Amino acid sequence: MKLKGVMAITGYHGLFKVVSQAKNSIIVESLIDGKRMPAFNSYKISSLEDIAVFTDDKELPLSEIFKVMLEKFEKKPSIDVKSSNNELIKAFSEVVPNYDKNRVYVSDIKKVFSWYNMLLAKDMLKEEVETKEEVTSTETEKTDVEKKITKVAKTTKTVKPKGTKTVKATNKSKSQTKTSVVRKSSSSSSSK
Repeated sequence: MKLKGVMAITGYHGLFKVVSQAKNSIIVESLIDGKRMPAFNSYKISSLEDIAVFTDDKELPLSEIFKVMLEKFEKKPSIDVKSSNNELIKAFSEVVPNYDKNRVYVSDIKKVFSWYNMLLAKDMLKEEVETKEEVTSTETEKTDVEKKITKVAKTTKTVKPKGTKTVKATNKSKSQTKTSVVRKSSSSSSSK
């Protein structure tokens, strides 16, 4: 599921996609009409990947619910959000049979169905399935990077810190020699 970057903003209808980040806000684009607007820090913004529905024993992430809805509705739009409350509850209990009836309200069920229909219309509910070729190509890329890192590590020389006995003063200018002498004398006096 491509739920990363999809937001719901309290007080605004529909869903929004994060486009950019500004100094004190994020720029979002409406999935309904494509208009962009800033969403400031004072807005209550919820990412769809962070939203879960209460069940009797645990919380079920919204992405898992959308997967079940895709299978149940055969990748077609779900029940109309303007249906009666009893029809909405019946349809939702078929999707999530053990949802907590005390904490999940009809308004929440309407949101889930409307978000599902909106994301389905924008073709954002596709499964992200990796093929074997993609997996092997990423593995070979990782090994190539690891080889380059080890090659660079072998070719680089370790530099000893200044002020040790192996540092030669002949390659340094006079000002650097004086500072290294000061460091040697201060380090030798501090070790006494």
